[in-house]
Amino acid sequence: MNAIWNYIADPTHHFGDQTIAYLQICAFTIVVAILIGVTLGVAVSRSAVLGFIAVNLSGLMRAIPVIAFLIAVLPYLGLGFTPAAVALIILGIPPILLNTYTGLRGINSAIIDAARGMGMTNWQIITRVQAPLVMPIIAAGIRTSSIQIIATATLAAFIGADGYGVYIVDGLYNLNNTEILAGAIPVALIALVVEIFMEILQRVLTPAGLREQQRTPQAQAS
Repeated sequence: MNAIWNYIADPTHHFGDQTIAYLQICAFTIVVAILIGVTLGVAVSRSAVLGFIAVNLSGLMRAIPVIAFLIAVLPYLGLGFTPAAVALIILGIPPILLNTYTGLRGINSAIIDAARGMGMTNWQIITRVQAPLVMPIIAAGIRTSSIQIIATATLAAFIGADGYGVYIVDGLYNLNNTEILAGAIPVALIALVVEIFMEILQRVLTPAGLREQQRTPQAQAS
């Protein structure tokens, strides 16, 4: 462990710069994936045909190995941040899109009809009825997407992007376990922190009534 700390503390290894680069690409791609995924999910939820296409296309996107995509876009996007960001965004969209679509399609139409019967406007229905019901499901998709992006961002080093992946790739090339762990341990810690944060956020976003429904079966089972 001392060897790892000494490696990180050595200014010639630029650990601070690599940390900033890694956090930047993760934060940027997660935010963009959320914006695109939620927007597409809302759009396709209004059509069963579009939903079917989106679900199958998302499954296809998830089946493409990220490293293969990175290599494929090299001739067009070059090396560095841009191709890595594009690949990570494509990786991050499907879980968010699918959860948004599933959550909105899963809302009982009788609830929407009842809200309209009470005189609610479309905006009020979205903000007061649909959003509280679907937000925990969307948060679960964001949680999955974020962890995937954080774990996969290290592969960006293969196409010249900065970040913790530089240590892992160089360590594998040099057969240096200390260098590998100097990159892998921070990634694992960041993923753990984000996982815990997203789990708490998901619980907070779950309406009190739904939380009670989730507790009731557990109480009956015990």
